[in-house]
Amino acid sequence: MEYHTERLILRQWKQSDREPFAALNANPEVMRHFPKTLTREESDNMAKTIEQRMAENVWGFWAVEEKSSGAFIGFVGLNVPGYELPFSPVIEIGWRLDNAFWGKGYAPEAARKALEIGFEQYGMKEIVAFTALDNIPSQRVMEKLGMQRGEEFDHPLLDEGHPLRRHVVYRIANLK
Repeated sequence: MEYHTERLILRQWKQSDREPFAALNANPEVMRHFPKTLTREESDNMAKTIEQRMAENVWGFWAVEEKSSGAFIGFVGLNVPGYELPFSPVIEIGWRLDNAFWGKGYAPEAARKALEIGFEQYGMKEIVAFTALDNIPSQRVMEKLGMQRGEEFDHPLLDEGHPLRRHVVYRIANLK
């Protein structure tokens, strides 16, 4: 299944996405709000997990392709976190784009489509997003999507004292 926005295609993953995905995950600028950059093996394992979840659910983190160039630019989509959060159970929306494509409005454009799919096609009642407190660019995207800032919390996978441990959740409800 493929979904189109004005400038982007949200689609299933291809083998050819693995190399640019690994480069994105190894980029310290892209990963500055995550605990660490990923090795090629870790990146490939993440891609496999995303593909497996998409096969099970039909929805998930779609590969995002720029229509004008055909370039893989990252992922955007929906996910059930594989760990317990203070507000579980939830469906989250998330994104990770190569920094060469930042500042073009691609993250909110693709995320709006993902929200539309979640709410209209799958009848999801609420979708959340969460990020480290200092990840202001992602919080701006959440606000552009109409998401409401919620509570702060300590991310359960990060140790006490880790600079990224404190997170904030944003929420949006299906109004239909």
